[in-house]
Amino acid sequence: MKIAIAQVPPLFLNKAACIDKIVEIVKEASGNGASLLVFPEAFIGGYPVWIWRLRPGSDSAPCTELYNKLVEQACNLRNDDLAPVLNAAKKYNITLICGLNERDACGSQSTLYNTAVVINNEGVLINKHRKLMPTNAERMIWGQGNGNSLSAIQTTAGKLGTLICWENYMPLARYALYAQGIEIYVAPTYDSGDVWISSMQHIARESGCWVISANNAFQARDLSEPILALTGAYPEPNEWVNPGDSLVVAPNGKIIAGPWNCERGVFYADIDVAQVTQARRSLDVAGHYARPDIFHLAITPTPESPVSIKSAGK
Repeated sequence: MKIAIAQVPPLFLNKAACIDKIVEIVKEASGNGASLLVFPEAFIGGYPVWIWRLRPGSDSAPCTELYNKLVEQACNLRNDDLAPVLNAAKKYNITLICGLNERDACGSQSTLYNTAVVINNEGVLINKHRKLMPTNAERMIWGQGNGNSLSAIQTTAGKLGTLICWENYMPLARYALYAQGIEIYVAPTYDSGDVWISSMQHIARESGCWVISANNAFQARDLSEPILALTGAYPEPNEWVNPGDSLVVAPNGKIIAGPWNCERGVFYADIDVAQVTQARRSLDVAGHYARPDIFHLAITPTPESPVSIKSAGK
């Protein structure tokens, strides 16, 4: 099976343009024979890169203005924001995973989440995973997800699931996916570099499944005018703010494609899901290598609401 990774810059703070770009890439990847297409973390709306160069206290005015723009360009998954993407997945018979900024449609309807959606080849959104724990400065942007999306989902491309960026350093979150028979482990991320690459290799070996890491890659010139103007933090247009390093790792921990460093484009790799069974013959951490008599993982899957409204007369 051929898979595709879109290591391309997003159109920052421009939801409509990002969605148009996704539709264009879906068509391209399908035309090149891909059955599965993966986009990086927070692709729709763009990763809020300024959080690593602005100080929340001293730079509160630009932080606030950029946050407001990000909220304006976030996706509401209860309306038709993703309709063009769903239609493209169905039209071109491809399964895709995409990171996005999601505006909560419930409660106050103001919280943002770092979300990865899984869309099958019939154009149906079959899983919405919100990042469980935003990292460090990300906590000024995104709320916390919950356990109801820690799922390995069966698709025509295989049984797949996703964890976002440093969620992949949460061993219990990983194990929750391993225990559901995951075959293709997808890690949309903003991270890069040797430590991240070695972590992806470790996860592949530990899980005995294919690991696909789709990383952000863009230069300062790819940032939107508001980010450049309000921050003044990216004076060199050719600077690689994030170099990418997307890659594909086989179940034995061997890198079979990538990492693509300081490159942009749609990259392809051939994978064989049957290798998952072979890898787990000797090491199956959620199967014969587990010790449920000693260790037990309990997951709380139900999202909680801050308010419960009773109908009149009850």
